[in-house]
Amino acid sequence: MKKNTDKKIALFCGALSLPFLTRDALRKHGWDVFVIGLKNFYDPKLNPDLVIRLGGGGTAARECKKRGIKKLTFVGALGHVNLSDIRPDLWSISVLLSVLKHQRGYDSMAVAFNKALESRGYEIVAAQDLAPELTFEKPGIQTKTKPSKSDLHDIERAIQVSHTIGIEDIGASVVVDKQVIAVEAAEGTANMLKRVVDMRKNRKKTGGVFAKMTKPGQDLRIDIPAIGVDTVRAVAAAKLHGIVVNAKTCFVIDKDAVLTAANKAKIFIKAI
Repeated sequence: MKKNTDKKIALFCGALSLPFLTRDALRKHGWDVFVIGLKNFYDPKLNPDLVIRLGGGGTAARECKKRGIKKLTFVGALGHVNLSDIRPDLWSISVLLSVLKHQRGYDSMAVAFNKALESRGYEIVAAQDLAPELTFEKPGIQTKTKPSKSDLHDIERAIQVSHTIGIEDIGASVVVDKQVIAVEAAEGTANMLKRVVDMRKNRKKTGGVFAKMTKPGQDLRIDIPAIGVDTVRAVAAAKLHGIVVNAKTCFVIDKDAVLTAANKAKIFIKAI
């Protein structure tokens, strides 16, 4: 009997633990996962089926064609990319030219990248759609700790500000304590939270929320928001009361550990 190629997928993996969780979740759902590690980023313990450098898309394309793989998904952090290590091959150059022609900002770059791959016969799929347990699947308070009335006002404000900066393609995260005290820019979420920790290290009173939201029109098949135990620790160190994320579209890295850490720190997590 011919194997069902609809269950074949290539998983492109960056850094940290999300690739491990995604690989295992996809296999649990019956997917035949071909794991591709991005050189200088993936964890060697992942033991990928193929390793390529950034810019080595031609090698991946040939392997996918040989294996009958048409579905692709991307997870894991890339951090700061050393441009001298990319050395794009001809296939990747053609994709890059398509991206540069159609992108107008960070988010539109992701859209243009996906469209360039689709024009070459691939289907880009969101890992969280195939394995929803990698996210908070239902809206609501996920923790034992509940937000106070004051927290609810901060949540409302944080959502509003997140929407505004998202429309302008500025960032995905914001910290609100009655007023906006930090907005994510090019430094990324972790460094933004470090700023807040430094800003409030001598503060005795706690309060405020950290929100990491998807942007309006964001292509959620690539560069999906994520939180983990480190996020909870940073929020606690910043003397904030809680975390706000989107249900179904924000990865929760090791969900049980995240909830345990949040409950221990008396931090609430709300999914909307």
